[in-house]
Amino acid sequence: MREQIQGKQFDEERALYYLQHTDVVDCVFAGPADGESVLKEARDVGVKNCSFSLRYPLWHVQGFKMEHSSMDELTRAAIWYACDGEITHSTLGGIKAVRECRNISLTDCEIISQEFGWKSSNISLKDSSITAEYLFLDSRDVKLETVKMKGKYSFQYMENLEIRDSYLDTKDAFWHSKNVTVVNSTLKGEYLAWFSENLTLIDCHIIGTQPLCYCKNLKLVNCTMEATDLSFEYSEVEADVRGHVDSIKNPKCGQITVDSVGEVIMTDDVVMECTGKVHIRA
Repeated sequence: MREQIQGKQFDEERALYYLQHTDVVDCVFAGPADGESVLKEARDVGVKNCSFSLRYPLWHVQGFKMEHSSMDELTRAAIWYACDGEITHSTLGGIKAVRECRNISLTDCEIISQEFGWKSSNISLKDSSITAEYLFLDSRDVKLETVKMKGKYSFQYMENLEIRDSYLDTKDAFWHSKNVTVVNSTLKGEYLAWFSENLTLIDCHIIGTQPLCYCKNLKLVNCTMEATDLSFEYSEVEADVRGHVDSIKNPKCGQITVDSVGEVIMTDDVVMECTGKVHIRA
């Protein structure tokens, strides 16, 4: 039978260290002692209707469920080196909230956390909002579904990323990332996906200057583009774009099909051979 801790306040260092097979309910982690690592090394724990205002609460935790709980801006670096966790209906407000974790799912969460999700694997984020700079740096096997995201420098140096039905307001997204698929989403921001490899965009709307340059094996399927000048420079691309593109510059190879284009720029001062073709749909 599982143990339960209910209705208590903790502020000591490592207050519930190595807690096992226990549900923590209606508890507050805050106070004058300002202790760190309150649930460090916990195993098979549940956290429900709790609030956190202390640093490093869930480090090295294995097997946890957190629901209807909140971590404020003082809860720095909240969840590091953890695995096999589920977080639902919760708020994460401290910087660097998740790092070097694996097998973590987040559903119906509000996240405001710079440098969220670094160097992690098998992470899912669903029906949530997130504000972050440098989101998911150097992570792999990540899925986002119905997510509203705002920030800068997101999804860089990633591998195996899938995004569906989401709105991303971010600059410099997907730089140096590999094996990324985005479906039915809006991608707003400057300099989208430079130096990416194996990026596929399906039914997406792309907004912002100089997108999709220096890409390898870039594919666009039934996408639209807005305010996208100097697109596709030095990219290997197969693109089916519906509507208008402001300008296309020096695609390295492949074919770009559009309804209309403001300007196709093919210059003599290229640093590599550029044989890409632009086809205007009849």
